[in-house]
Amino acid sequence: MEAKTFGFVGLGLIGGSIARAIRSVIPDSRIMAYTPHKETVDKAFQDGIVDEPLLEISDKFSECDYIFLCAPVAVNNENLRKIAGFIQPHTTITDIGSVKTPIHDVVKELSLEEQFIGGHPMAGTERIGYNNSKAGLLENAYYILTKTKKTDEERLFAYESLVRQIGAIPLIVSYERHDFITAAISHVPHVISASLVNLVHDSDSEDQLMKTVAAGGFKDITRISSSSPVMWNQICMTNSYNISQLLSDYIDSLMDIKLAIDEHDEAKVTDFFTSARQYRESFTDTASGPIRIVHELRVEIDDKPGNLSRVATLLSDNSINIKNIGIVHNREYERGTLRIELHDRQGLERSRDILKSHGFTVFTKK
Repeated sequence: MEAKTFGFVGLGLIGGSIARAIRSVIPDSRIMAYTPHKETVDKAFQDGIVDEPLLEISDKFSECDYIFLCAPVAVNNENLRKIAGFIQPHTTITDIGSVKTPIHDVVKELSLEEQFIGGHPMAGTERIGYNNSKAGLLENAYYILTKTKKTDEERLFAYESLVRQIGAIPLIVSYERHDFITAAISHVPHVISASLVNLVHDSDSEDQLMKTVAAGGFKDITRISSSSPVMWNQICMTNSYNISQLLSDYIDSLMDIKLAIDEHDEAKVTDFFTSARQYRESFTDTASGPIRIVHELRVEIDDKPGNLSRVATLLSDNSINIKNIGIVHNREYERGTLRIELHDRQGLERSRDILKSHGFTVFTKK
């Protein structure tokens, strides 16, 4: 794609990563940005990512070929209303929200259907904000595009090409289908994860023994409960119909398996776990989804002085940047005594090969 002018309203983790990726692959691009936090856009200017830091939403956005709305879902709707008067006919407007119906409703209200293409980069980390953004965050991540009934196909093709250029994998679906899919694979799992954590909290004894041993498998399946409560409140309020519908289906399935357990129906219980395992093992790991992939491996080491530091030093000497390292105390469902988390897939694969070549037994998660 030739150099274009890109505008950003909001510049957090995802917006900042998109801006960085554009700067990386289209260096001659002109990028302007507004964020309520002046220090954020000033930092992006100092980094050379933003050419024009803006103090307000103004007619400067009329110069843009693309405008990215990168605030939380409800705020994006209001920002679209504020910016509507400055949008030129050639401008493509998009957003990064994980719920699409509300903003598509605003797009219809403002008669912007020919110019709007919804966007949802399905990537992220547990850290938020511009300071944690990086150009590679979107690499091999699915990037869902939601068009309207009036979306120009040439405009859609150009945006799809931009998504590929910054390293992501575009998928085009209707916004209604998008909201149902993300409710099933992201929104409801976050609700369930939080409910499991709350269950342990409410069931624990005064000595908090449950909390003490809640590592290994339990900690892994509830990791997403560390996400922002404010963000998830917004998501539940804006995608409430789909989340509620799927939660009803989930509650029905829980009642079915509860009844099978109560009745000691071994065949039904076995089928329950077998079908889940078979479907889970059919998943591919070729692209990121809405729930952050953790790049980690487990290593068997003897409980002797110096063994942990030996592993850490070995990786450090080979220029491997370790994100987190620690002993796994609860290994009821886990293999390996040492857990190492890396920043990316490349670091994971190099670490595995290095450790194996030095005689360590290494396990990676499926």
